[in-house]
Amino acid sequence: MTDTEPWICPTCTSTISTPYCPSCGEHRLRERELTLRGLLDQLVQVFTNLDGRVLQSFRCLVSRPGFLTVAYLQGRRRPYVGPIRLFLTANVVFFTVESLTGGKVFTTPLDSHLHTQPWSPFAASLVSHRLDAMRTTLDLYAPVFDHAVALNARLFIIFMALFFAPVPSIVFHRTRRPLAAHALFSFHLYAFMLLLFCVATVVPRIDLLFGGAGFASERLDYAISIALLILCAAYLFIATGAVYGGTGVVRALKALTLTVGVATIVLGYRFVLLLITLYST
Repeated sequence: MTDTEPWICPTCTSTISTPYCPSCGEHRLRERELTLRGLLDQLVQVFTNLDGRVLQSFRCLVSRPGFLTVAYLQGRRRPYVGPIRLFLTANVVFFTVESLTGGKVFTTPLDSHLHTQPWSPFAASLVSHRLDAMRTTLDLYAPVFDHAVALNARLFIIFMALFFAPVPSIVFHRTRRPLAAHALFSFHLYAFMLLLFCVATVVPRIDLLFGGAGFASERLDYAISIALLILCAAYLFIATGAVYGGTGVVRALKALTLTVGVATIVLGYRFVLLLITLYST
């Protein structure tokens, strides 16, 4: 029996003379599909296609800033992972790396909120009132907070990318692109930033292995922060050229504005996590 011989679709019970049912997309069951080799072939195909698209997407994300956004807007979507899925995949990679290295990019512990963040004096006042209301002590509450903030950081991180979307829509308002287009750009940008944060959590760990202070080094922390801002600005300069156009000083100033927006939203996300965790635990 060949693929063109008539067969009955098991899903919609229509008589079909083509390899695939034109109504529901079902294909005729082949004997090989019920064998162990057939199942293994399907397994290999799934992982090969998935890994190929993910790796290709990450490669383009890093080496060709703005390319994935342009490709998606032009309708070239099958070779690459969609922007939201790519962001979520980068999120899984980031939090896996952060867990392995002990980094605290977003899973900021309570002690850091109280002593090393720009809002530490305000945080101290909030925490003090919260402890009084709960009738507990800082020593007892801190482990509860640290565990909860790690979960919240993973749960709400997608909002960080969504909140950034209005920034390019304002900076590039003359392009008259819909907000969804700016959201696509935002998801690709923050997927790239999550990969940068992976590197940022690995560097202190390496420093620790070579006898340095690692995550406890303020000098290293400042150096990494500055390096991240520079790389973010360079990425945005290239990506905005690909997506929105423009050249020279004007594009550089717009890229710098977006970089400030990225840094503000990252810090704001940390602060919002403090509030959410503080009043939900």
